[in-house]
Amino acid sequence: MHIPRCLLLLAWLAPALLAAPGLPAAEPVEIGTRPAELLADLDDGALKARLARCLDGPFRSTRFSIGHRGAPLHFPEHTRESYAAAVAQGAGIVECDATFTSDRALVCRHDQCDLHTTTNILETDLAARCSQPFTAADPGADRPASARCCTSDLTIAEFRSLCGRMDRIDLAATTVQGYLAPGVPDPSVAGTSCGTLMTHAGSVELLASLGAAMTPELKSPEVDMPFDGDYTIERYASALLDEYRAAGVPATQVWPQSFDLEVVRYWLAEHPEFAPRVVWLDGRHGTDAFDPADPATWSPTMAELRELGLRYIAPPIPLLVTVTDGAIVASAYARAAREAGLELIAWTLERPGTIAGGGGYYLGSVQAAVSREGDVYRLLDALAQDVGVAGVFSDWPATTTFYANCMGL
Repeated sequence: MHIPRCLLLLAWLAPALLAAPGLPAAEPVEIGTRPAELLADLDDGALKARLARCLDGPFRSTRFSIGHRGAPLHFPEHTRESYAAAVAQGAGIVECDATFTSDRALVCRHDQCDLHTTTNILETDLAARCSQPFTAADPGADRPASARCCTSDLTIAEFRSLCGRMDRIDLAATTVQGYLAPGVPDPSVAGTSCGTLMTHAGSVELLASLGAAMTPELKSPEVDMPFDGDYTIERYASALLDEYRAAGVPATQVWPQSFDLEVVRYWLAEHPEFAPRVVWLDGRHGTDAFDPADPATWSPTMAELRELGLRYIAPPIPLLVTVTDGAIVASAYARAAREAGLELIAWTLERPGTIAGGGGYYLGSVQAAVSREGDVYRLLDALAQDVGVAGVFSDWPATTTFYANCMGL
């Protein structure tokens, strides 16, 4: 994928942007060439014609476009560079997945124990601190290469010393260098040779300075709780929201998320100023007890979720859309949610993997209707127009920003 010089320049200038006043909401943004390249690959028709009329912009930030871990299609996830790129592409909301270090500092990582794949820790002296050291692959024993390095293994100072990297590894590797080789950042993209890791508080400061709203996800701990004596789930959940209060960020700019319904209940009850934007991430898809086509298996039901005081739920894309007569349309799940008065947020668009190659998990319910990369717009159009989602997480927010601007979302 070609990255335009102006977007690279924004990445190079990220430190300067941090010192500048917050960007006004109406400031034009740069979406690069990917949206046009995808549009060229879309079949001719009314949708393509409408989108084509918007190609010259201008484009502006929109909360319909949500940066999933920043812009990790080309930047190391949850790094300063990835967040700056997402905002530069018009993401009006950006996500920090929050977990904690050994000294209880909140940091941005997708999993508490993913440092061995998303950072350079295995190449540093801190590898000795990992919960499980690197073990080489053993083809004879059918054993893949492995390691397990957690934020809770490190102090905040140690965490800050690491470099963010693209999350790709070689499970057949027999050396650390071979294990990490597939994740070497793209040298053509400025600022990715050593992605700057972010504390949660640092992400709040950065995104506020860039004029973006925030959607932190409280990650489920991968260590026993209470941690370190008295660090309970409730204290952890409160600490996340306290950092917005400390930074002076209004609750109206924050969409706190969790897969844990008990955390959601706690936020709704104990943090009322944040309650209107609390998001339950519905992770039931793929479990034995849940059938997306059978409402009798939905526990809690949509009505019960709304009765909790919950306004937003965020399921994966396969739960929201299906195929009828070759068209991508809203699923029974999506219709039921909207009928109950729930707002929907979809995840995740443009995750690694091509539509032509099958599309992976996120296109699982619509594979029969998509065959080329441009079909991402047909999916987006169905999510926006038929499902009626409030926003879409994407690994490359420019595509969603372009669509939202064209459709006046």
